Amino acid sequence: MIRRLATFALSSLLLPISALAADIFDVEQAATSVDDAVRDWRRDIHAHPELGNREFRTAELIAEHLRAIGLEDVKTGVAHTGVTGILRGGKPGRRLALRADMDALPVAEETGLPFASAVTTEYRGQKTGVMHACGHDAHTAILMGVAQALAAHRDELAGEILFVFQPAEEGAPEGEEGGAPLMLKEGLFEDFKPEAIFGLHVHASLNVGEIGYRSGPFMAAADFFSITVHGRQTHGSRPWNGVDPVAISAELIGSAQQIVSREVNISRLPVVVSFGAINGGIRHNIIPDDVEMIGTIRTFDEDMRADVHERLKRIAEHTAAAHGATVSYEIPLPGANPVTVNDPALMEQMLPALEASVAPGKLKAIDRTMGGEDFSQYALQVPGLFIFVGSTPPGVDPQTAPSNHSPKYFVDEEALKVGVRAMLNLTQRFLTMSAADS
Repeated sequence: MIRRLATFALSSLLLPISALAADIFDVEQAATSVDDAVRDWRRDIHAHPELGNREFRTAELIAEHLRAIGLEDVKTGVAHTGVTGILRGGKPGRRLALRADMDALPVAEETGLPFASAVTTEYRGQKTGVMHACGHDAHTAILMGVAQALAAHRDELAGEILFVFQPAEEGAPEGEEGGAPLMLKEGLFEDFKPEAIFGLHVHASLNVGEIGYRSGPFMAAADFFSITVHGRQTHGSRPWNGVDPVAISAELIGSAQQIVSREVNISRLPVVVSFGAINGGIRHNIIPDDVEMIGTIRTFDEDMRADVHERLKRIAEHTAAAHGATVSYEIPLPGANPVTVNDPALMEQMLPALEASVAPGKLKAIDRTMGGEDFSQYALQVPGLFIFVGSTPPGVDPQTAPSNHSPKYFVDEEALKVGVRAMLNLTQRFLTMSAADS
């Protein structure tokens, strides 16, 4: 564990930050001034994870910090537990939003870190651990540090920055709204409409010191679905006296894979249809009345997205009918997220800022990812830019490292430094470019 926690010189990861045109402040000095605080915040938040719409302690920590560094209009309770604040520069200029997510996952941590989570909770009727298994603790700490670094230079800044600390990116509790859709529904961009929004995600697919980017469609539309097959209960020894929803569900799941393997043109864009859980029955010798299946669909194109929805509905209906059962479904469930699109013009303009944030060869143009992000909701409203920051320790193959959402997922703390510098460079470049240049 000591070896895993060992860090290495930041100079081996980052370029000396050469001056971009019309620099307002020295990014390296500004970042260095908050590095230790960011590390400490991240460890504290990691040790005290909170699920979506329940990030009470995290929100209080953020709000106190934003007020302490002099941000204006600090609001709490946004979309349940979200926090926002505005940094107004000393000169008029452009408007920008920076976003971080705050929520953890119902995962029992197995990292062995000295600040590992010991938090447990009741989740969907089962006791489970709670862990920052997707790095949102890092995102929150990074943005807190960025806010502090920029606040120290507010007099030199030309423009305004909206800091968005968002709850429930992983999804709201059942029966609740949350995340980016609710923040927007409550008027996030009504009083402060930014010209662009930036965000990042620490990611195990890249080594620490690397930044991954892609122009255009980057992360998939993430739809979720529920299908329930309604049969007729009977004794397990006499299946002919009933209608077996377990066997029908198994056939339905197999048939649904034909959508990807035979029915849609995945040579054009990738598609995923995955079943995550199947629930039905209570005894080994009773064929139940009902079986419920839940899963996810991932696509990169709205026409293909709608087509896959219809194909899955048709398979569900016809498979059930063929065996004398009925079916009910929600395809998709409410709250789905669209494709996360990085605005091509914005990405082109911001590439020099990303290049200045890492060593030569460490800025990686990467493939699309089937993961979804509700950052996409903001990017429907204003041009968005979303990047991956490598979190896998040096010398560890990202292909074999524990991935995001794993109980062993580990963020090398040097990733925090890369994230702070990337967001500061992006912010400085955006604010110093005139709107006419964008």
